[in-house]
Amino acid sequence: MPVSLEGARRIYEALKACDIRLVSALPETWLVPLLRLVEADQEMRLVQVAREEESIGIAAGAYFAGLPSIHVMQNHGFLAAINPLVSLAMLYKIPVLLLISYRGSWGERDPWQTQGGLLTEPVLRALTIPYYCLRREDDLTRRLKEAQALALSALHPVAVLLTREVLWEDEEP
Repeated sequence: MPVSLEGARRIYEALKACDIRLVSALPETWLVPLLRLVEADQEMRLVQVAREEESIGIAAGAYFAGLPSIHVMQNHGFLAAINPLVSLAMLYKIPVLLLISYRGSWGERDPWQTQGGLLTEPVLRALTIPYYCLRREDDLTRRLKEAQALALSALHPVAVLLTREVLWEDEEP
């Protein structure tokens, strides 16, 4: 069961429709096809980070420069980025659009991913970060535009969770 190239293309097209110009990311298996599309795009800039926390600083700089951006990470990376989300983005009212691969959720086969999956939504709620779990049937462009609008109007981080069904090819149960 491979990562879905069609899913990656749908997400990429939604990013283009949102006029995203800067993408920061720490590559992981589920996200590689999406990041390759971004990297090949002359109108977008991909900044690969060594730690997810760096993406929050990049988000701040992009916002102050007027550059529409999104920050792509695995949910374990989101958990690692809590400090700068709270002490930078939330404290100084910087909108941060997060695109998070939702590892450890329904259908996960890697045992080491499950604990992060169990914590992702409770931590988002505890931090008062609005979030939406994308499903295969969702209008990705609409959902990302809504998330982007909310982040900008609330001056607050907003997260979109990329579920397995969006990022993987269909598989037999």
